[in-house]
Amino acid sequence: MVVAQFIKMSLYALLAVCILMHWQTYAVEHIAPTAHSTIIENDIKRLAPGDEIKTIELGDTPFLTLHREYMSADFRGVVILIPDWQSSPTNNSGMNFLRKELNNHGYSTYAMTVPDINWQAAEQSSEANNQPAAADNSTPTEPPHHVDYIEQVNVDVLDNYKTNLIARYEALYQQASEASNDIVVIAQGTSAGVLMEHYADFSDLQINAFISLSSFLPNSQRNARLSQTTSLVTPALLDIYFSGDHNDILMNLKNRQRWVNRNAKFDYRQRQLFGLRDAPQQHARLSKEIDGFLRRLF
Repeated sequence: MVVAQFIKMSLYALLAVCILMHWQTYAVEHIAPTAHSTIIENDIKRLAPGDEIKTIELGDTPFLTLHREYMSADFRGVVILIPDWQSSPTNNSGMNFLRKELNNHGYSTYAMTVPDINWQAAEQSSEANNQPAAADNSTPTEPPHHVDYIEQVNVDVLDNYKTNLIARYEALYQQASEASNDIVVIAQGTSAGVLMEHYADFSDLQINAFISLSSFLPNSQRNARLSQTTSLVTPALLDIYFSGDHNDILMNLKNRQRWVNRNAKFDYRQRQLFGLRDAPQQHARLSKEIDGFLRRLF
């Protein structure tokens, strides 16, 4: 009886092992999703005219830009257009319109793709902060305090994006500088915010003007300091925002103007556009503001 029960249990164990091995053989492996930048570049290769697509070499990670030549009697310079992060150079928030319309005003345009966001950049610092403290049975000497506010985006993630974006921008700048010494940069959203920080640190890449479209940093502390940073940007700065922008943008506009007055940045202009940013009439107002600002400079 004991032998029969032992054989029965052995058969059950053998059956369980076989089933487990069968499941492991046919288990579906995790497949990482396609990178957002890869999706955008595939769309550009499929939909954009082939003669507009240019590949800029940057080490092991080349990236695409859309290039269009000027279409007026006088050549006025080169405009580099940089969309918001996780956005396309052909977005309908002004980028696609400007890269074509500015050709009629005498500018050649380069609209670059932006790098992916590395959301894992903050893992190491998060793990260090989340390590449990050693047990301490002594009476606490410090009074209790509230939990700190959690930022929208970790500083490490933002710095990683800034580093990768500036690397692409510098590579594209070298390409644009071969065509003209008169270079203008137009950037949107978070891309504009990190580039304003870059030019506030006295960058060696000289440009004639920087045009910011709804510049913003998705980190409350960095975004608050962006008001002071605005007044330290070395090139002439046109700060354009829309009436329907994020509250963190609209609430800091007065502080930007105050810092500009304090640091005597006389080549700063701030303009508000009303209505939807993707409306055709809005695009016309946007190009008019930019062209008027640039004609006062050169």
